Parts: sequence; C-alpha cells; structure tokens
Amino acid sequence: MARIVLATFGSRGDLNPYLAVARALLARGHTPIVATSASYREVVEATGARFAPVRPDLVPEAEQPEMMARVMDQHRGTAAVVALIMPRLRESYEDTLVPARDADLLVSHPLTLTVRLVAETTGVPWASSLLQPLGLFSAHDPPVIPPAPWMRHARALGPGFHRGLFALGRASTRRWVAPWGALRRALGLPPVRENPLFSGQHSPALVLAMFSPLLAPPQPDWPRHTVVTGFPFGDDERPMPRALEEFLDAGEPPALFTLGTSAVHDPRAFWDESVAAARAIGRRAVLLVGERPPALRHAHGPDVHIAAYAPHAQVMPRAFAIVHQGGIGTTAQAMRAGRPMLVVPFAHDQFDNAARVA
Repeated sequence: MARIVLATFGSRGDLNPYLAVARALLARGHTPIVATSASYREVVEATGARFAPVRPDLVPEAEQPEMMARVMDQHRGTAAVVALIMPRLRESYEDTLVPARDADLLVSHPLTLTVRLVAETTGVPWASSLLQPLGLFSAHDPPVIPPAPWMRHARALGPGFHRGLFALGRASTRRWVAPWGALRRALGLPPVRENPLFSGQHSPALVLAMFSPLLAPPQPDWPRHTVVTGFPFGDDERPMPRALEEFLDAGEPPALFTLGTSAVHDPRAFWDESVAAARAIGRRAVLLVGERPPALRHAHGPDVHIAAYAPHAQVMPRAFAIVHQGGIGTTAQAMRAGRPMLVVPFAHDQFDNAARVA
C-alpha cells in the first residue's frame, strides 16, 4: 500500500485535520507519515502514524505570549507567521527530503512551502491541501482578509475588482517570499512567476479543499483539479471532564465560549466580556480557557464553569449557543453541532470564516 507524507505547520488546529486523515489512511492499510514540528512527535505517534520532524520547530504557544500576540495581530499576524518560516527554508527542505525519499505521495499544507520544491527535485507526486476557503482567493467568491474586514461588503464590486486586489496582494507580499525564490535557484530549479502564498501553493495535479461545500461551494476560478473533501473530523475520544458533565446536567444549556488552539493564548478581554454577555441575557456559561487559564476578574459563581478543555464533539451539542474565534476546526465542530454561533474573529482566516458562517 502507499506511503503518504502529510506535511503541516502551525498550531494544533493545523495538525488535527491531518491526524484525522492519517487515522483514515491507517484503517485502509496505508502508511501515513506526518511531517511537522518536533514538538508534536508524541501526539502524532499516539495515532499509530509515523513521524518525521521538520524544522522550524515550534515552542509551545503558551510559553511565548509575546510571539502569540504578534501572530494573532489582525493586521500583521500573517506577516509574522511567514517570518517564522522563511529563515529556516533550507532546513525545512532538507528535513522534508528524508521521508520523501521512499514516499508514493506528498501532501502539503499552505505553510509547508518546501514540499513543492522537494516534489520538483525528487519527482515524487505532490498534492496540495487547504483547510479553509480563503487560500483559494476566488474572485467569484472573494475572501474577507483581516486587514480589510470591509471586504465582506465588497462582493457587489465584481470579479474584476477582486482580481485587481489579489494582484496587489501578490505584489506586496513578493518580498516576504524572496527567500523561497532564492532557494529554488540554489536547488537548480527554474524560476516561477507564481507567489507560493497564492497560486504557487497549489499542486497542478490535485488540490484537496478540506472543508465543507456549505462553507464555500466550488467556483470557476478554483484550480481545475480541486476536490472538496468535507471537513476531516478527528474526534477527541477523551471523556468529558466529570465536573463539566455535572454542570451541564444541573441546569439549562449554557452559552459555550472557546478560542480554539491559537487565540486562546492571546485572549485579551474575551473571557470577562463573555461572562458579562452571558449574565446580561440570564444564561449560564462554560469557558474553555486552555491549559494556562488567565486571571479572570468576573468569571466566578455557580452560573459559570471554567475548564481547560472539553471534546468539542461532546460539549457543543449541549450548548445554548457557541461563541468562538472562527478558526476552521472550531467552526467545523460548531457547524456539525447544529447550534447557533457567534464568531469573534482575531486574525488570519477567522474573518473570512466568520463572514461565511453568517
């Protein structure tokens, strides 16, 4: 059967979908190899998949609050993420070569920019993947980008306007990805006009759109070989914390507040404002605050339950409503739960996901 390298980079929200794919491949007799930051070795190997470390490694988000504040900045967060990757491209390329040598297929994430280079130098087939619609940059279904949330009102301006806007975006980010072009030259690969943050991230053979068509139906300007797979759910099999189960059983469904795997490390005033909002409408509240809970001024009392984490597939269907940051994994679970949701976006794809949910 096939040896398939699943490359990803980022938070647990960027890892979990590929773990779900790895489990499904294992069940079909294939050999998945998850290539990502060394800090994720344990969680990857717990699935039964093989692990390949690829630099840059990520220090746990909770241990670097200043970096998370930069990464989750509405206007400069994407540039901050790219800046983490570019200085380590050569190392990333060399690390990815190791599992690729015996692979039958490479699968890239939008931020694993060296997978394409490895595919070109080795001849191993390559499929690209996206977890959210934003990365397709369709002029017919234009995304909402964090620096310009007003774009949700600009669809009426038509595809021509948005093509021009995307061209400006490609030009303005060209300097961000100059090291990628330099590495291509060093490897003896021909230059390309594509920007790897835009169309250059897409495989010419297969693009896996790993989200629900309810969030974004196919568009005429998507890459021709795009397949919409649906969300890759990898349900957490851990039991619901007993204290949370008792709280849920003790009264009417609460409002559930969660910030996913990234924004939770830079919550600002979200938790205190959440408790105030729930109390203003006379509702109980559940806060999923992560492993290092912040100091909360007002989140105390029998009407509020604070937990580090709870399996979303188990707790979300029991909520009166779900308030979250709009990360694609959290959005997917909230959609599946079928509960009303309110999205409070922070950065990256969250503004676009919020507009699509609305």
